[in-house]
Amino acid sequence: MAGGGNGEVKLLGMWASPFVLRVRLALSLKGVSYEYVEEDLRSKSALLLESNPVHGKVPVLIHNGEPVCESLVILQYIDEAFAGVGPSLLPADPHDRAVARFWASYIDDKLLKASSQASSGKTEEEKAEGKKQAAAAVATLEGALKECSRGKPFFGGDSAGLVDVMLGGLLAWVHAGDAMKGVKTFDPATTPLLAAWKLSRRWKLSRRSCRKSAS
Repeated sequence: MAGGGNGEVKLLGMWASPFVLRVRLALSLKGVSYEYVEEDLRSKSALLLESNPVHGKVPVLIHNGEPVCESLVILQYIDEAFAGVGPSLLPADPHDRAVARFWASYIDDKLLKASSQASSGKTEEEKAEGKKQAAAAVATLEGALKECSRGKPFFGGDSAGLVDVMLGGLLAWVHAGDAMKGVKTFDPATTPLLAAWKLSRRWKLSRRSCRKSAS
């Protein structure tokens, strides 16, 4: 279990899923207590199929018996449902909130899709194009971090926010991919802000706290 909370909270997940890790990071940062239920996606539980009948995928957050699906939707739900618990994931200013939502969506729509194409493209040409688009997305996110952080360590400023959590959930995959390919996705030479963001002590502490929160 993790921290304090408001009502019964259960998270259906799978340990290797970056989308699940996003939710665990958010709950950890907010300090919300929850029960973690590991799912076997080869033999999905009745609870998972009942809670997410459309896709049958994790993560699913169940709060007071009501399920919420899709990681980005869940993160925004957590911020609203537990507004009085821990730091906010979204800024108070409406424009800043809209900007954060834009970049959160960009991570999945551009970076994640391009990275998937780079590793799973049907042809070498498709893989090469995916790699090119992923590099362009990382460069764009470097500019976004400069704009959103206003000189602070995180996209959210002094503390990790929605965009940090969205990207932070992918760090384990990024680290594994870099190790296998002998590359640096967040290279200090080309993306110094993202490289520093990845190595931030406070960010690493948040990730460690999340890993320890399984019940």
